[in-house]
Amino acid sequence: MFFVEGLGIKDAKSSRAEIEFLEEQIVNHEGDIEPTASVLNGFVAIARYCRFLLYGFEENEVELQIGNQKKLRKGLISQEIAETFITIPKDFCCPISLDLMRDPVIISTGQTYDRSLISRWMEEGHCTCPKTGQMLMNTRLVPNRALRNLIVQWCTAHGIPYDPPENTDSLVEAFAAAMPSKAAIEANRATATLLIHKLASGSQHAKTVAARGIRLLAKSGRENRAFIAEAGAIPHLRNLLSSTNSVAQENSVTAILNLSIHDKNKSQIMDETGCLGSIVGVLRFGLTTEARENAAATLFSLSAVHDYKKRIADEEGAVEALAGLLRAGTPRGKKDAVTALFNLSTHTENCLRMIEAGAVTALVGALGNEGVAEEAAGALALIVRQPIGAKAVGGEEMAVAGLIGMMRCGTPRGKENAVAALLELCRSGGTVATEKVLKAPALWGLLQSLLFTGTKRARRKAASLARVFQRCENYSLHFGGLGAGYAFAGNSAPNRDSSFVNEVSVPVSISVPVL
Repeated sequence: MFFVEGLGIKDAKSSRAEIEFLEEQIVNHEGDIEPTASVLNGFVAIARYCRFLLYGFEENEVELQIGNQKKLRKGLISQEIAETFITIPKDFCCPISLDLMRDPVIISTGQTYDRSLISRWMEEGHCTCPKTGQMLMNTRLVPNRALRNLIVQWCTAHGIPYDPPENTDSLVEAFAAAMPSKAAIEANRATATLLIHKLASGSQHAKTVAARGIRLLAKSGRENRAFIAEAGAIPHLRNLLSSTNSVAQENSVTAILNLSIHDKNKSQIMDETGCLGSIVGVLRFGLTTEARENAAATLFSLSAVHDYKKRIADEEGAVEALAGLLRAGTPRGKKDAVTALFNLSTHTENCLRMIEAGAVTALVGALGNEGVAEEAAGALALIVRQPIGAKAVGGEEMAVAGLIGMMRCGTPRGKENAVAALLELCRSGGTVATEKVLKAPALWGLLQSLLFTGTKRARRKAASLARVFQRCENYSLHFGGLGAGYAFAGNSAPNRDSSFVNEVSVPVSISVPVL
């Protein structure tokens, strides 16, 4: 009681206000200012526990909604993966788990992953880069010490708990002050126990308040996400997904999203009977825009595991709802949808399902949207590698024009994905598709530009696509200067570098969404 009275906390409302204030201090904290971030985190943990222990769960629902909106305006609310990455720089997060990297290492493709996760990926027999799809030249893991130094400095400055790998160097000492105290850990565990008890046996209103509490607790670190799931929160959150109370539904789906960021929780969510179907139900029929968007972000998070991609795509209405969100959602909703669809497209058995569900049409339409075009082109580049996918994309009236537009005005990565998609469309789509690409206006000029100014991989793909055109019997009718231009690029027969033009992989690259 001394702690509560000292902070001037008199009821649930003032308790919540104090917690929000302390969280804002942590966000704006400077590493060398007292009290330390670790101490502030301890205050938050104890204040949150006292709030529920002393004042219960009967909080005014209108105040709950206002609290959500207030925290959203302040940028403190963690709604899903992307907003977690507003707090944690995306370059510090492993593309596999979407969590802060403990031991970043570089693989042969130049991508960086957390050591434990990429090691497990390789041990499972995978021989490609999870992020780009490129074949691995070797299995060497090179420590990315520069990035780890930055992560350490950032964690120390912002009071983020950092769980370092064993046997690391003296850098461990740099963030010792930012580690959560034993008191904070135990307070958070006690809070989680209270919240889950109310989720299981409280009134409907108490369950709504508890779901919001878990949502906020699960935003603040891997330890919290782990013990919340271990304590049995997921089945109770699943039950709230079908609630007719919009606040309860929104908080429960967002809590599941925050829990899913922790890699080990993904299997618990997917193994929970009816949970995937309930998440898809929120995506399709959610009572608020935020609930639908967070359901899409949850599917993106879960689909990071290869074995779950097919299960998600086969869930009734899932792909259709993602395609609909990509067509008509908010900018954030479109980003959630396109990244989820990209993940699903990396599983070859999902191709037909995505065509039937209208995802291909939605992805083609997204090529004209700057915010999602890069990812949409990446997904299409994967889909067209199969003949049935090439036929579907080739049948879209605006597909080739949209990809040409990206080659002209897209980002370097977007141009790379676009030329990759056109190359694979020619390879898998046969004569009809090749002829359609061949007739595209201004294509050769764009290819020449990529041959000289594109990324290394974009140049390889542009050279390969130009070679496809050379094989066409009537290419000179459409590109009278192609032969001379191609020779000028240093790739004319018989002196061209076959290792350069025979590149056949489509290493689509995509970053985790930052929304």
